[in-house]
Amino acid sequence: MKKKIEDHNGRRVHACVPELCEQLRKGGLDRREFLRTVTLLGVSAAAAYGMAGKILGGPAVKPARAAETPKRGGSLRWAMEVQEADDPARFDWTPKSNVTRHLVEYLCHTGPDNITRPYLAEGWEASDDLKTWTFKLRRGVKWSNGDDFGADDVIFNFKRWLNPKTGSSNIGLFSAMTEETKTGKKDDQGNPVMATRMTEGAAEKIDAHTVRLNLNTPVLSMPENLYNYPAAIVHRRFEEEGGDLSKNPVGTGAFALAEYRLRDKAVLRRRDGYWGPRPFLDEIVYSDLGGDQAAWLAALAAGQVDGIYEFSVNQLEMAEKLSGVEVHTATTAQTGVARMQVDKAPFTDKRVRQALQACMDHRELLKLAYGGKGAPGEDHHVSPIHPEYARLEPQKPDHGKAKRLLFEAGYRNGIKITIELGNTTGDWEQDAMRAFKEQCRPAGIDLTVKVVSSARYAEIWNKTPFGFTSWTHRPLGVMVLNLAYRTGVPWNESHYSNPAFDLALDEASATLDVNERRKKMARVQAMLQDDAVILQPLWRAVFSATGAKVRGYRLHPTLYHQFNEVWLS
Repeated sequence: MKKKIEDHNGRRVHACVPELCEQLRKGGLDRREFLRTVTLLGVSAAAAYGMAGKILGGPAVKPARAAETPKRGGSLRWAMEVQEADDPARFDWTPKSNVTRHLVEYLCHTGPDNITRPYLAEGWEASDDLKTWTFKLRRGVKWSNGDDFGADDVIFNFKRWLNPKTGSSNIGLFSAMTEETKTGKKDDQGNPVMATRMTEGAAEKIDAHTVRLNLNTPVLSMPENLYNYPAAIVHRRFEEEGGDLSKNPVGTGAFALAEYRLRDKAVLRRRDGYWGPRPFLDEIVYSDLGGDQAAWLAALAAGQVDGIYEFSVNQLEMAEKLSGVEVHTATTAQTGVARMQVDKAPFTDKRVRQALQACMDHRELLKLAYGGKGAPGEDHHVSPIHPEYARLEPQKPDHGKAKRLLFEAGYRNGIKITIELGNTTGDWEQDAMRAFKEQCRPAGIDLTVKVVSSARYAEIWNKTPFGFTSWTHRPLGVMVLNLAYRTGVPWNESHYSNPAFDLALDEASATLDVNERRKKMARVQAMLQDDAVILQPLWRAVFSATGAKVRGYRLHPTLYHQFNEVWLS
């Protein structure tokens, strides 16, 4: 039995923290992974940076520049699509959450530095086996309607997320808190129909400000999962009071929703009684200027807005030449995947999927579609910047292999296929797929690239048999794999179902040792790559821009807006 270890405040420190310190000291763990892991295990960010600095013989981070004195007041005007803002648990695009994250908040907060810190939870402890997580909630937090925030709110949210009727993608992230049960019904083949539900006692109220999560299998990433954008904490009477945040905007956040018009405008105003430090801004205004990112940049240059959500790599050169405009760049695990629904013909035949895969020259597509600003994809959705990434044998295009696979699948004279996309993150998407169309031609694959509006694609992204879907950055590869490829989860747009993959993913998610986790991830990545579920051309850097008077803004790799410390000069 491991000895109970406490910090200088008498709080329990996970028994693996000394081991992680020793790994950092010996060079078996880099600083970034050390900081990320020990903060997940409950060590405060300040203490973690201090540990790293002491072990490495110097400061863990570069000294910050002398800060300007922030000014209070003013209205921050931001260009971004104003999408539905009804139920955070069902959000499927980041801009939806950027409006509501100023109203409703998260238990944890992952910053641009990839470090997860307390938020509505003031701290947490993990059991040595990573199956029990105890979250201490902040006291004195008030909802905007005057109610006290507490454990009942958190338990309510977990029950909603893990109820399949809610339709929340969170059910994939928190699958360790669910179980399969028989419904008593049978399908057309006579097999029992199973249903997912939250395991009894998985979310336990200890007292008014303490919640314990009891997992069926170990999970290291629980705090990071709680900052996934659909994991915002809504009021315990959210459903009773209509289940629509845009119509009943009760939250714990620093701002109140003053005006909301779908695809037009959202206005947020600072409210009194906020539990945290008072934000500098008086108002945030989101303006929907349509889907033309060049027009967003033009509006910024003209002083009509103070910042823009994102712009395409194709506008980077133009943006860098604009006077009074600051360009922000982040290295990310943002990507786009050409995913095939494996239960829809012709993609039911793995050989067809593998033939398409054999045509893709990932490095060439990165250069042609994204100017080399990123990294080539590897068709398994785990990025080289993810800490658990395992390097596999590099992929190479092979048109001879593609032809053989199609011949074996019965397509002796080639095949015609259509892919749909919506340029939801810029016209690089169509550039990538049109270049891929030419790469497919030598194998006898006639690929039609059908471009629809971004709004239309948002409606069909999980319905079209072959579609190109943008996926945002997440700090861990296991997070996106749990969301997108685990059997039966709401965001499994490919309809992929492989029990062996699910089990291997569970094992990787439960492994604390970095090097051992990479070994397990190598198997996970190889399974997804071999099954040819997705064609992933590239990983992309992301770009945003602000006007000269915006201060304190840092581009989050997930494009999350964290404006409480932003101010206007």
